[in-house]
Amino acid sequence: MRFKCDGLELSEAIAIVSKAISNRTTSQILEGIKVVAGEDKLVLTATDLEMSIVKTIRAEVFSSGETVVPGRLFGEYIKKLTNEQIECELNEKNQLKISYTDSEGVLQCMEISEFPDIKEVEKDNYFEIKNEDFKSLINNVYYAVAQDDSRPILKGILLETNKNSIKAVAVDGCRLSISNKILTMSTADFKIIVPGRNLNEIVKMLESEGSVKVYIHSNNIMVDLGDTVVVNRLIDGQFINYRQIVPKDFSTVVTINKEQLEDAIDRASVLSRIDKNNLVKFDIKEKNLMLTSNSEIGNTKENITVGVKGNDLNISFNSKYFSDCLRVIDNPYVKMNFNSQIQPCVITPCEGDDFIFLILPVKAR
Repeated sequence: MRFKCDGLELSEAIAIVSKAISNRTTSQILEGIKVVAGEDKLVLTATDLEMSIVKTIRAEVFSSGETVVPGRLFGEYIKKLTNEQIECELNEKNQLKISYTDSEGVLQCMEISEFPDIKEVEKDNYFEIKNEDFKSLINNVYYAVAQDDSRPILKGILLETNKNSIKAVAVDGCRLSISNKILTMSTADFKIIVPGRNLNEIVKMLESEGSVKVYIHSNNIMVDLGDTVVVNRLIDGQFINYRQIVPKDFSTVVTINKEQLEDAIDRASVLSRIDKNNLVKFDIKEKNLMLTSNSEIGNTKENITVGVKGNDLNISFNSKYFSDCLRVIDNPYVKMNFNSQIQPCVITPCEGDDFIFLILPVKAR
């Protein structure tokens, strides 16, 4: 195998596929990047067996071939050569010689036969959505994906399609996030659970314009981004019945300027962060919301004029949970819906059903 390519293009391609390199593995081959040269192109592949990324770039190929390079080492080396034209040649010892200007380096490669095959995903069943809508859909719920391994199903995002709409759901035990968007096209109704981390990496790769097709087959999905293809293994199991969690009726409804609320919580959380619960108290009375936080070194009070329908209420929350939620909302005004001190707050838009965010309260001391 021998090829020549642009250092910057190769470095950027390595950075993309490296997102699928396994961080925790006892298999050395999963730390590698498969490199295939042929037909005036270079194809790079990395996988952790859950997510696989395949990236194609232009190359001048003198002789075709394939090998597996040490992923992170290869990436660090090429990152220093972004202003160079790079020529790579694989020798009989399975070593990749990297030549540039008057210098060269050599990397010992791994056995190509040990690299796992990437599952083919048929393109019969899929849904299509605008890039900006898919980004918003996932960003709206990703913050609520569980991070610990105690319930693996909650490390995924539930995607449900119904005719021309899609719903994304994430829950971590303390908060629930639901986002709804319109689809451009769908060949069937789907209900799948995709690892949240992987979906987050996919939306980072999307351009701001255009649309994307997500193909579903067997236990995998594939997202074709042109020169980049991402294949994800789905999570098996039954997702939590989120519809039973969200209350239908509320005794207190607060309409509030989203930016004012976000700023007030951010200021209050400066002191609340000292306490491990990040506790901020909400005192809702007439047309006023007072936020208070207390710690050993001080306290703060924030007053916001709001619209209130229903009962007065005192309730406390982890300020981080509220900030995470508000950060993804674009609407200028939102509704906060309550029932009691021990029941969750449900945040919704003033009009429509683009999102539903639910946050459990914290028992105040």
